[in-house]
Order: sequence, then C-alpha cells, then structure tokens
Amino acid sequence: MSFSLDDPMILRGIIMDHYKNPRNFEEVKDPRYRTIHMDSASCIDDIYIHVLIEDGKVVDCKWHGSGCAISMASTSILSEQVPGLTVEEAEERIDNFNHMLMGEAYSKDELGEAICFLNVHREPARITCANIGWRGLRKALREDGKDGQG
Repeated sequence: MSFSLDDPMILRGIIMDHYKNPRNFEEVKDPRYRTIHMDSASCIDDIYIHVLIEDGKVVDCKWHGSGCAISMASTSILSEQVPGLTVEEAEERIDNFNHMLMGEAYSKDELGEAICFLNVHREPARITCANIGWRGLRKALREDGKDGQG
C-alpha cells in the first residue's frame, strides 16, 4: 500500500476521487450478467450491481445508480477489485471488508483502496452506505444465474 492510513485527507481523497470519477459505472442490459438492485429505506442510495460470472470466476463487474459519496465510492472500488476473483475469493473479500467496517480484525493487504473506509465503524449510520454495493455483490454471487433484478 503506497499511502498512509494515518492521514485522513488521503483516505478522504480516495473516496472523493471514486465518487467524482466512478469506475465501471455503466448500465448493463446483457442477459449473461446477474443484476441486483439495492436501495436503502433510510438514505438516498439506489444502486444496481451487474456481475458476469463464468466458470466460477467473476469476469466483470459494472454498476450504476445514485447515492451518497460513501456508497458510490465504495461500489466503485468494489467494481475494480472483484474481476478475476473466484466466487469464493470474492465472498472472502466481502467478509474481510465487512470485518473492517465493523471494527473487527481484518487483512489490510487484500483490501487495496477499500482500506479508505477504515474509520467508518466510528459512524455506524455510514456502515450501511459503505457496504450496500458489497451486499449487492454477495446477493449476485449467490444467485443461480437467474435474473436477480427487483
């Protein structure tokens, strides 16, 4: 990791960069993708996750929608991290990310830029924002290839 976890401005900068310049932000109509819609009753987050899984591996991850800076940045980072992982590795990454969000023991090395959400556990109301895309990915990974939209 090439940045300091002790500098809140650097961590905030990563979040704002992904919020203003979201990666893999694209609506997908390809029926090979599993699509999951995630929204929040308590916030403005309304996100669609599109995942292409072939032979037990995440081949592609796209997303679109709207939300707060935390949810959009977190989903953007997620979309960069999971292509190339097996379904099992993606589940482990989700678990590790959630351990960090809850202030529990986690592995820093595999989180990459997602480490910028390191302090979210200090604001429990933001945990839901930070993991909405990750929860959507988990639902998509567990689908049987059927349309998960709705």
